[in-house]
Amino acid sequence: MAVTAKIISSLEKCFIGTDVDKLSEYKSATALRGERVSFQIALRETDLSAGHRRLLKIAVSGDLGCDISVRRVGHVPVRFPTYPSVAALGDDYICTEPGLYPDPLFPMKSGELVSAAYGQTDSFWFTFDVPADAEAGDHTVKVILQNYDSGETVVEKSLTVHVVGAALPKSDMIVTQWFHCDSLAHYYDTEAFSEKHWKIIENFIRTAADNGINAILTPVFTPPLDTKVGGERMTMQLVDVCKNGEEYSFGFDKLERWINVCLGCGVEYFEISHFFTQWGAAHAPKVVAYVDGKSEPEKIFGWETDACGAEYTAFLRSFLKAFIPFMKERGLDGKCLYHISDEPSMAHLEAYKNAKATIADLLEDYKIIDALSNYEFYQTGAIANPVPANNHIQPFIDNNVPDLWTYYCCSQNYKVSNRFIAMPSSRNRVIGIQMYKFAIVGFLQWGYNFYETWLSMRSIDPYQVNDGDFWVPAGDAFSVYPALDGTAVESLRLDVFRDALQDISAMKLCEKLIGREKTVKLIEEESDRPITFSEYPAGADFVLRVREKINRAIEENI
Repeated sequence: MAVTAKIISSLEKCFIGTDVDKLSEYKSATALRGERVSFQIALRETDLSAGHRRLLKIAVSGDLGCDISVRRVGHVPVRFPTYPSVAALGDDYICTEPGLYPDPLFPMKSGELVSAAYGQTDSFWFTFDVPADAEAGDHTVKVILQNYDSGETVVEKSLTVHVVGAALPKSDMIVTQWFHCDSLAHYYDTEAFSEKHWKIIENFIRTAADNGINAILTPVFTPPLDTKVGGERMTMQLVDVCKNGEEYSFGFDKLERWINVCLGCGVEYFEISHFFTQWGAAHAPKVVAYVDGKSEPEKIFGWETDACGAEYTAFLRSFLKAFIPFMKERGLDGKCLYHISDEPSMAHLEAYKNAKATIADLLEDYKIIDALSNYEFYQTGAIANPVPANNHIQPFIDNNVPDLWTYYCCSQNYKVSNRFIAMPSSRNRVIGIQMYKFAIVGFLQWGYNFYETWLSMRSIDPYQVNDGDFWVPAGDAFSVYPALDGTAVESLRLDVFRDALQDISAMKLCEKLIGREKTVKLIEEESDRPITFSEYPAGADFVLRVREKINRAIEENI
């Protein structure tokens, strides 16, 4: 055969040099009604007589009565796969050497031709949503590759999809990946909250919501995150502030538009940007205001502002007394998540407590969450809703902390789940199993679209630099790429993480049918040890077996 091809699961990553014959063939899948299903076809031209490339047409069809999208898996240069100290430990990475790695999923137009280059492996990503009224039982999805010139069929492959006659429940987890408006303004060279910027923001929020991200970081003031001390990120402030003498008033027109955009895209929660600076809660975020009737705004708070100073405290309290009723009128005050300061340590305990105390009475009926990985800090009572990293979560689990969240970022690079480009997709998706087992209610990740370097010193092109200029392992800072037309290009990592969220929903349905204890037992029967956030079987087979087993249990008990 001139072209070697194989249908493979979404948990494989195909490099240019991948031997297709060594990939595990994906012959069948099961899915619930309403579930999104993805798979790939890997192909490699092996006939040199065809020249340096063969032009092919891809046709995909099925009897499920739904559209099936086709995207090309692109490759990006990865210079910094992980930290050298971690690479030396021989952890679960595909590779720890620089190179071209698969990641962006480029949409393909109808009729677009595929170039099968001699001696190189390509892969194409197929996605469809199982219809809500799909007939239970086996269905077939067929992929055909034809020569462009002759129309001759070069490859014909099929995937059997077994539909379980039950609907995938809507996720009840809160999921956020931090949304960075300034990165979009920088990349697309547009003014903050111009009409062009608003359209791009809407496009990126829609893609986030479509992939299970149902909480959006909302910059009421410019978020004080990943900013050099004394430096500034581009002003991104949804709330207009007017300062007349010692009095403040607030305009919420941009915020109202933001809310309408988010709700229209399917977002449910509004994660209010942090009220104090990162790593210590020592200062105020940058706030600009129209002072004494001036036509241009000026900065009134920032690094020079003491977090607990009387002026900033008065301002913040005035803001919350206006903001909370504004959200309450829209029935959204209970959908707000508040932050004090990101990633405080024990060294910052007093500063954190003092900062929180300035507004605690105004927020006593609302949820305050912050990334916090020190259990001793939690024990002080300074925060009721900690978000520990998945490599520091065990003490929180052991002590039955209620309504527990988790997060990961660059530091979660050994043993635990994460989404670095150099990690296998199974290591990305397994967190769904872990979060189900430990009844995690929320997940946070700091970079949906952070296209900046360390401390936001400058902006980058994410297609060329995916490590913040050797700052964080490739893939930590973002899970979508910017398309030329202002839309978001999904990464395969984002799609795989969405599958993890679907796994949780399926497990919760199984739990309703057979109970939680039996559901957890089904999962752990596929492991040689109890599953924790750092101990679990590596590889795609484990994740796929667990999901198949859950689906069978659902089918047998509906």
